[in-house]
Amino acid sequence: MDNAASTPVHEKVVEEMIPFFKEQYGNPSSIHKYGRLANLAIQNARKRIADMINADSNEILLTSGGTESNNTAIYGIAYQSKGKHVITSSIEHDAILEPCKRLEKEGCRISYLPVDKYGLVNPENLKNEISDETCLITIMYANNEVGTIQPIKEIARIAQKNKIPFHTDAVQAVGKTTIDVREIGVDLLSISSHKINGPKGVGALYIRNGIKISPLILGGGQERGLRSGTENVANIVGFGMACKLAKDSMTDNIAHYKKLTTKLVSRIINEISCTTLNGHPDKRIPNNTHFTFLGVSGEDLIIKLDESKIAASTGSACSVRVQKASHVLKAMGFSHEQITGSLRLTVGIINSEEEIDKTVDVLKQVVQELRVVSPYKSKYNF
Repeated sequence: MDNAASTPVHEKVVEEMIPFFKEQYGNPSSIHKYGRLANLAIQNARKRIADMINADSNEILLTSGGTESNNTAIYGIAYQSKGKHVITSSIEHDAILEPCKRLEKEGCRISYLPVDKYGLVNPENLKNEISDETCLITIMYANNEVGTIQPIKEIARIAQKNKIPFHTDAVQAVGKTTIDVREIGVDLLSISSHKINGPKGVGALYIRNGIKISPLILGGGQERGLRSGTENVANIVGFGMACKLAKDSMTDNIAHYKKLTTKLVSRIINEISCTTLNGHPDKRIPNNTHFTFLGVSGEDLIIKLDESKIAASTGSACSVRVQKASHVLKAMGFSHEQITGSLRLTVGIINSEEEIDKTVDVLKQVVQELRVVSPYKSKYNF
């Protein structure tokens, strides 16, 4: 129940990858047969990745994952721009916020747009922040904690009108909703393989033709000089297959996610008192649910669920080792009590209705046990 953190590698993805550990081990930059076969495999995978978002193959930059894609987009635009102002939101992933903090130290001005109680950015606030110095707008497609989907098309139109490059971190959204980069009008878009049943350590950055970025990694000139280094052929091939499978099964997968999360939300809200669903009720990715259970600790819930072999989280797995209150929930106006009682449950293609029922049954028991000793017991009369 923690598929937002990572997903199991699909068996067809594994099958596609295996030959590139053994028989087809060539360096893609070599001109002999082994190298040519490896290079061809990369180009085939690149096309599958591009097809996932209706892009051209030459608009796909292969990276090590979502974090590198985000860093490349931000630094790649900021370091070559005359303007020194970046607009982002207050609920971005740390892979956006940390590069922005570094740019601030280097003299760049960063505007952090507020969000409402659902985690939505108001496009009017974006308009008010734009200046002649603005060189980049970066707003995530869907939030990794509460699942809220931002008004990306409207933000893209504002960016286009002002001739400002627009990047979106779509790591949580790709594979969970249909994304057409032509239709939504973004200039740069980040993807991660391991969120869609592909291998870890590989991702991509969509860069619309005509958008120029500065490379962060220099060397032998791979990836059209934008990201040097010998390519991880097996992982790239696996990523390509994961994109093909996700695209081909999109309709069925979305229906599956909705069926499971509808049941999950209904049972939890109706059977566990003093519980709320966080994020936007409708504008959200279909596999994400995020709850607040008043009077208990989300970390205690995770430990108790884990004892019953149920994996869950309170938020981003990427920053779990840094013990801090969720900046996302803070920005949404949550109290300390609401933040500490939060729990994220995210489903994947392998989850079943039986697992949903088991999760809720265990969760009911665990919440009841924790509330017996809760310091808020008298306040809420559990």
